[in-house]
Amino acid sequence: MILLGVVVLGRAFYIQQVQGNFWRTMGNNMHLKYMPLDAERGTIYSEDGNMLSTSIPIFDIYIDFSADGLREKDGKRFKDNVDTLSICLANLFKDESAAAYKKELQLAYKNQDRYYLLKRKISFLEYQQLRDFPLVKQGKNKSGFIIDARDKRINPYGLMANRTIGLSRDDSTKNVGLEQSYDSVLRGTSGQRLMRYIAGAYMPVEGAELDPENGKDIVTTIDTYMQDVAENALMGMMKNNNAIHGTAIVMETATGKIKAIANLGKIKDSIYLENLNYGIANRTEPGSVFKLATLLSLMEDKYVTANTKVDCNGGKKKFYGLTITDSHLGTGVVTVKDAFAMSSNVAFASLGDQYYHNQPSKFVKHLHDLKLDTLTGVDITASSGYPVIKRPGSSSWNATTIPFMSHGYEELVTPLNMLMLYNAVANNGKMMKPYLVSSVKQYGVDIKTFQPQVVVDKICSDETLAQLKECMEAVVESKEGTAHALMDSTYQIAGKTGTAVTALDNKGYNKDNKIYQAAFIGYFPASAPKYTIAVVIQNGNHSKLIYGAAVAGTVFKEISDKIYGKYLSTTQFTKTTVDTSHYNYFGMKTDLNSIFENMSIPFADSSASGYWRSSSMKNDKAVLSVPNNTSGTITPSVVGMGLKDAVYLLENMGLKVTVTGKGKVFNQSLTPGTPFTKDTPIALVLN
Repeated sequence: MILLGVVVLGRAFYIQQVQGNFWRTMGNNMHLKYMPLDAERGTIYSEDGNMLSTSIPIFDIYIDFSADGLREKDGKRFKDNVDTLSICLANLFKDESAAAYKKELQLAYKNQDRYYLLKRKISFLEYQQLRDFPLVKQGKNKSGFIIDARDKRINPYGLMANRTIGLSRDDSTKNVGLEQSYDSVLRGTSGQRLMRYIAGAYMPVEGAELDPENGKDIVTTIDTYMQDVAENALMGMMKNNNAIHGTAIVMETATGKIKAIANLGKIKDSIYLENLNYGIANRTEPGSVFKLATLLSLMEDKYVTANTKVDCNGGKKKFYGLTITDSHLGTGVVTVKDAFAMSSNVAFASLGDQYYHNQPSKFVKHLHDLKLDTLTGVDITASSGYPVIKRPGSSSWNATTIPFMSHGYEELVTPLNMLMLYNAVANNGKMMKPYLVSSVKQYGVDIKTFQPQVVVDKICSDETLAQLKECMEAVVESKEGTAHALMDSTYQIAGKTGTAVTALDNKGYNKDNKIYQAAFIGYFPASAPKYTIAVVIQNGNHSKLIYGAAVAGTVFKEISDKIYGKYLSTTQFTKTTVDTSHYNYFGMKTDLNSIFENMSIPFADSSASGYWRSSSMKNDKAVLSVPNNTSGTITPSVVGMGLKDAVYLLENMGLKVTVTGKGKVFNQSLTPGTPFTKDTPIALVLN
């Protein structure tokens, strides 16, 4: 027994002293590993400087109940503070009583839990209050509290351009919109953090971190005012007309910048969301808006002019066994210009068949040159948005193909494809590539800028171009024009309506299942175009209005009116009152103090507690005071606050924020001082 004991002791000594480093290293390798530390994702801005998508910090709170400082002197520090800590936690989170929190903490202390999850996803405001609580404020080593910070992605403007801006998910392969296209720019470079496996969980090792490199910001071409106008106009028509889905796109004529893109789909009765990017990804038979491509081809080949006569055959004619009709019967011989203005299907089917039936490749080549069979190249990936233009000799090509293609059927194109063509006419023949991002920034400095790109230098001759513009203006200005209701004495509009018959649920074009797609694409002011707009709406089988002018044209006019009034009108308004809110500010205490100190403005703070302050100027001195209701369930006043602070405060309190305008908060929909429940919507108006 003595000999055996000596052997055991000798072996133990050998393992500890001789092989000790080897076994300790192996043990550490089994219990230590590096885990990725996510970088702060970059912010997506509108062109006018508003945040469309950004990240705010959220925090997971853990406690190491085996921390030396927490257990020394038989746990005196824990026992002295657990009562007051429990009361503070109950008052802050309001989800359990102080007694329940005390019981929970005491049980975890008794079990010596090493990485006990106390709370998940608390806001920055809650974290700021938590770190001043008893025990917590003594620091990590003494309290055992471990703070794990990460980011939460929010869209401060809610629905605004939601499908275009996109969604950022934990699995980046499932991102959509610009969040997907520019993911590598926005996400930055992950760091590393050393984690130790203890008692069934990984705990961070203090000081063993490789800092991540934060993502870069991108500035979009979106104008928040135009976006808001486009969405409201589209939403109003969709709801009133019980439509299925629709899109409205505003493009800057000279550059190809997309200034607004609204996409709405019906989820259930009167509920519409941005569930798909219909403007970019949705291919449909365009209907009569396609007649512009047919007219350009005919004029460029010198087959017709605006004054060429064409027979509408009373608005009804058979082509190789299939009948094509107009919405207005009885029309006879008219000019091409009038046929375009009144949108005669028969006239354009006849012209297409007359000149291209025996040389279809010539017509198809025009469509190819106009990029109608090509992806637009816009910044957003849209796998389902590849346009389809039939080719002679294909299995689906037959004798009726040319007549039907000529007036907008038997081809599949996206609204953005058609918008590029109309914009090229407005831009004196120069076709621009549509784009959504104007620059990439790092710490506020441009590191990459995107310039307008020309896709086609000249889509047609100047002679053809002048006639196309004349015909498009006639659509609005002629009494027989399908969009005459849009005529405005203030500014001139040029464009084309489209009303395409579509099949409901792929059940064919029979009488019972026939519904209509309404479109209007045009530009304004027609004499010197600044913006080109495409509106395409899929009506439902219970829609009261079906025609392009009444549905899509109405949306176009509402958008163009407001853009013209804000950006293009020369009418001057006289300001008669002084806006005293310019001298009142509301924000975080540390931010305001820093600003006043940096600008050498004397200031006085009426309180030492709290994180938010309202400020005003009195006798050339800033006076800071604590605003009411910045926590709990009482609505605070955020009038005078900047957007980022207002959204941050209200979202952290549990409100759902929507915003219109830009600047500081001018008004809010919930009255300050009134109680609210979680997820209550609040609308902010900026000045």
